[in-house]
Amino acid sequence: MKTMSSLFGVAMAVAVTLPVHAQFAKPEDAVKYRKASFTVMAAHFGRLGAMANGRTPYDAKMAAENADVVLTLSKLPWAAFGEGTDKGDTRAKPEIWKEAAKYKDAADKMQAEIGKLNVAAKSGNIDALKAAFGPAAASCKACHDNFRKD
Repeated sequence: MKTMSSLFGVAMAVAVTLPVHAQFAKPEDAVKYRKASFTVMAAHFGRLGAMANGRTPYDAKMAAENADVVLTLSKLPWAAFGEGTDKGDTRAKPEIWKEAAKYKDAADKMQAEIGKLNVAAKSGNIDALKAAFGPAAASCKACHDNFRKD
């Protein structure tokens, strides 16, 4: 049942992001949206990391399900970095808007690595998951290091 709820939630998230720009009446709405996207993505990514690093038992089905969620969520937050969203309750650094091309390249790299992680997770092979997890985590960390205030 949890899986169905998760999949339904992901499907709804995808459906509502299609006209995402029009949904943000205020910049703070966009900030809340992107923070929520990153928070949920991190939770599912963390589950994959726990399996890849041996902190929790490997479960091929759960790995594949979590990787699907991460893949979908990796596409969501980027539309919420519009004008005026650099202020307020955000940890986003000004470099996101000053170095937009560099930020987009980093986001694209992260999405590509998450795609590889998804393929590895669906293989049912823990070694494949371990091999793909490191580069995916590094791509996330690169954005955190360069574009997020801590």
